[in-house]
Amino acid sequence: MMNIAVAQSGGPTCVINASLVGVFKESLKHPEIDAIFGSVNGIEGIIENHLVDLKSIILTNYDMELLRQTPSTVLGSCRYKLPDWREDEEVYKKIAATLKQRNIGAFLYIGGNDSMDTVNKLSEYFSQIGLDIKVIGIPKTIDNDLCITDHTPGFGSAAKYVATTMHEITRDSIVYSIPSVTIVEIMGRHAGWLTASSAVLHSMGETAPHLVYVPEAEFSIERFLTDVRQEMSKHKAVIIAVSEGIEVPEGVQSGVVDNFGHKYLSGIGKHLESTVRTEIGCKVRSIELNVMQRCSSHLGSKTDIDEAEEIGAAGIRCALSGETGKVLVFRRIEDVPYTVVIETADAGDVANQEKFLPKNYINSAGNNIRRFALNYFLPLIQGELDLIMDNGVPKHFAIHESVLK
Repeated sequence: MMNIAVAQSGGPTCVINASLVGVFKESLKHPEIDAIFGSVNGIEGIIENHLVDLKSIILTNYDMELLRQTPSTVLGSCRYKLPDWREDEEVYKKIAATLKQRNIGAFLYIGGNDSMDTVNKLSEYFSQIGLDIKVIGIPKTIDNDLCITDHTPGFGSAAKYVATTMHEITRDSIVYSIPSVTIVEIMGRHAGWLTASSAVLHSMGETAPHLVYVPEAEFSIERFLTDVRQEMSKHKAVIIAVSEGIEVPEGVQSGVVDNFGHKYLSGIGKHLESTVRTEIGCKVRSIELNVMQRCSSHLGSKTDIDEAEEIGAAGIRCALSGETGKVLVFRRIEDVPYTVVIETADAGDVANQEKFLPKNYINSAGNNIRRFALNYFLPLIQGELDLIMDNGVPKHFAIHESVLK
């Protein structure tokens, strides 16, 4: 008999709890697994020996269904960067001590690029000291920028929210007779996947978004203003999707960075709004979608939620088969009918890497997404959950705050 531990890390998504359900539900199927521990606040919970017994918290199938539709990380999250174990071993000793004390034979970490760095470092360290604890990475990120995998859990639901919100903004913006420009700022530090997903509206016959700017295409204010004027000659209301990570003048964004050296990005929408107001002089507004992109589970993609649960379950099977230092990934077989398989990749090949929007997805002018690229996005946003409601509002699963302290 052995126990397992699971943790969630990085930015929340609509489906990271569905992956937790996958880990939990699959673990119940294997008699060799006894306790299922949840680590509070990611790897920090392992370091501090702050774990909770998930079997005492997730009690019924109803609880699991609620958890599947609940956004964010029910166990809490962190952005903790492990040092190189060759230079500073102390924190690794604490982690190993916790796992050995709890008789944990497998640790599953649900997270993004930086979390896979933790998976890689821990598996290397355990191998070095001869500790037989399997370490497996379960991917998540709305940015969709993990290497090797076709897409990441969390992206499809965020893309569905972005496209739906863009659709609604378009309806709102065309009601007035005066010309207008609406700039929608969308998350994406270096990769424009989420911003590009707004173009799925083109598959419905919509002309909006009329302009789409992603970090992978060269950007200039002069060209932007020319683009806007050209679109204003064709459309009364011009709708623009812009990634938070496009190149902008120094000082537009804060310059503050997290533990992994990533900048906190915000402000490009307001900057472009001010520029349009000054240079063109029309009615203009900017809208920053902000955290709603990653927590609007009422618009979650059923495809995304189902896949998140499946890849969490696959993580348990991977660990029980004897693998370690692996990340579960999707490989797409077909767009129509949409078909994917789950495989494994080495965590070292995923950690601290980024997957960018393919250049051929972007039009030659660098201001929109090509039609064929929509075949990539469309399968990922399909389907809706039959949500459990409470007084007209989607019901969420929550662990009492006293348990997480």
